[in-house]
Amino acid sequence: MRIFEIGTGYTSIPADKGAATEIVVENLSRSLIKLGHDVTVVDIEDPNRLPTDLSILEVPMPKGFGATDEALGIKHKLKRVVYSIKLAGVLKRVLYQLPAGDKALLHFHNQYNAFFFYRLVPSSLRSKVAVAYTVHSYIWHDDWDVIEGTIKRRYFQEVDAMKRADQSFVLNADAINLITEHAGVDASKLTLIANGVDTEAYRPCESSEVADLASSLGLADMDCIIQVGSVCDRKNQMGALKLIAPLMKERENLAYIYAGGVIDQEYKDSLDAFASSYGIGERVAYLGELKPGKELNRYYNLAKCSLFATKAEAFGLVVIEAMSSGRPVFVDSSLKVDLAGVERYNDGDELRRKISRVMDDEPERERMAAAARTTVLEKYSWDKVAVDYARAFEKLI
Repeated sequence: MRIFEIGTGYTSIPADKGAATEIVVENLSRSLIKLGHDVTVVDIEDPNRLPTDLSILEVPMPKGFGATDEALGIKHKLKRVVYSIKLAGVLKRVLYQLPAGDKALLHFHNQYNAFFFYRLVPSSLRSKVAVAYTVHSYIWHDDWDVIEGTIKRRYFQEVDAMKRADQSFVLNADAINLITEHAGVDASKLTLIANGVDTEAYRPCESSEVADLASSLGLADMDCIIQVGSVCDRKNQMGALKLIAPLMKERENLAYIYAGGVIDQEYKDSLDAFASSYGIGERVAYLGELKPGKELNRYYNLAKCSLFATKAEAFGLVVIEAMSSGRPVFVDSSLKVDLAGVERYNDGDELRRKISRVMDDEPERERMAAAARTTVLEKYSWDKVAVDYARAFEKLI
């Protein structure tokens, strides 16, 4: 089966930062190739692309809108539009050159990309391939009366993509219910799918493998809790820190370490100010934006557990990364994501009790860590998820 995996244009593939969708495209492509499929990644041009053995078809971009221009805001939206228009031109040429009768599929991961494809590529060419779309947007997390206005203003392109695609893949069941009940997408065109994780890159390490890292950060004698994700209100680092701050007061060897790109500097400043005012500033460490894969894995292994306190999410890639690394992961019970193998908490008291147990009871911590890793291997390895995608793709072509 010939598959074109479509990069979003945010940053190039392979990503050198925590760009979740680009990580998905890369790893899904690799696993589909392992299954024997012919996969080409269509992606934004980048003269400084990281080394890769993937087949990349580059989309040329005008100056000022390259792969490294990742600032958010108005320019980000304009870059999405420019890339999507250029992408449509590349795909038009690909489809024109595609021999009649060849079985091929385009797999989109971004609403702008799909929206402009359907408007700029003629139906005579589109009919030569099947089209799949994966919904990565976190917006479908909340109740309809809360998100309706936002969907109509900012995600109408995603609704259009789901209606037009031959099949759309959705990362949690609650989102499927919202989409079918309120967005007018036929349930038969929606498939529940999980994200995957590279279980070789994210794995348990021996303590000796991270000892130098702990020492370099001044954390050699600390029990660490890690949170990974963009630093902003939605990811809720402040909420997480406020929940565990009383426990950090009680335990002088407890540290909170967090990593991710800073989306909102004012938010990060308020996080630092709170930690300082609470008297725990020296044990709250910002790690920066870490390179995904082996580097990030070392930091997961530096911690004894991971905390996922985000307010809204489509799936939670960092959760299964931490689990694959052999870390127990604590997730807010109110978060509507389909994640097996995590520890849910209802409030701060329950979270602090569970963290204390993990820190104090080594056999229990090891049991939880092993269970997390086993769950990932059974449910969330990319090899398993790619099989699910491939079976669905084959039905389309």
